[in-house]
Amino acid sequence: MRRSDYYDLNVHVLPDGSSSVNQMLSVANHLGYSGIGVTNHIDKQPPSDGSHEDIEQIQGVEIKVRNSSKLHGLVGKFRKKVDVLVVHGGSESINRSAVENSNVDVLTNLHTGRDNGFNHVLAKSAHDNEVAIAFNFDAIIKQRGGRRVHALGHFRKNLQLARKYNVPTILTSNAMSCYDMRAPREMIALAGLFGMEADEANAALSTIPEGIIKRNRRNTSTPQGVRIIQYNSQELCL
Repeated sequence: MRRSDYYDLNVHVLPDGSSSVNQMLSVANHLGYSGIGVTNHIDKQPPSDGSHEDIEQIQGVEIKVRNSSKLHGLVGKFRKKVDVLVVHGGSESINRSAVENSNVDVLTNLHTGRDNGFNHVLAKSAHDNEVAIAFNFDAIIKQRGGRRVHALGHFRKNLQLARKYNVPTILTSNAMSCYDMRAPREMIALAGLFGMEADEANAALSTIPEGIIKRNRRNTSTPQGVRIIQYNSQELCL
């Protein structure tokens, strides 16, 4: 598979995370990605665009709310401004609102809580509205013991539902620092821990995220979120 096929659509930079846009772009390029989705939370948007000549910065946002009634308004506010719109899930009410909204691209953080709030009914809605579910690898990289086992259990359940209802899936680092990112081959290997086949993992890092980006650019004359960027080797976070 060509390097240009790989995308991580859920990373966070300053002031949401601890690394700059340039650091994230440099590390992602070094690891073999062709693009990353910078999806800071709505109240912590990055102050400026990064620069790197060989990798795309894809403009995104992650919406996190406690009240599902507020979600649709925020989705409408940000939809035309970004190429990747992510909803931070967890509770069943938030998850339901997300998968029933065709303007949402990705539902993430489904591994939290005693019950992750994702079921057969929501999986069917996710399929109908083309809302991808994300497997955030920070949940298994950073956690230990019971919490890691708990997250893997949710991942297995969600993967089974995604297969049954043909729900699009993506693999993401949910990186808050450039040190949190992992190379595509590592992501594919980690996906095997919860039963994802290699071809499924490849698609979840390549054709599926690429399809999300293309879908959102299809009806715009000027692609939003694309940056022609220059390399700055001084900020390589290695």
